[in-house]
Amino acid sequence: MSIDDKFDALFKALGHRARRRILDLIKDGPKTTGALCEALTDLDRCTVMQHLSVLEKAGLVVVERRGRERWNHLDALPIHDVQKRWIGPYAAHAVRMLADLEALAETEARSAGAADKSKV
Repeated sequence: MSIDDKFDALFKALGHRARRRILDLIKDGPKTTGALCEALTDLDRCTVMQHLSVLEKAGLVVVERRGRERWNHLDALPIHDVQKRWIGPYAAHAVRMLADLEALAETEARSAGAADKSKV
């Protein structure tokens, strides 16, 4: 699977609110599929399993089987990869643009102040 395919799967997984809710539920620790089904009362077990499958294919959920139980663990590394590739660089660019705008505004304010003093 190429890096672009991995990001496509990740964004597809994050694109559904039920899957984001599942990730929120397991971010503080692994949960069994049964516990997730109990917490997601508006979804039936089959639907929860389908969402977990999408999350697993995207690399966001790692499944551990303990006897008859299926424990779902969060793997946040794919989200970190998105942060490194897009969010961090775009945020840094936005901060630079705002700093440049602030410097320009300060320069113009000083120039306007100097022009007002010369009129007096």
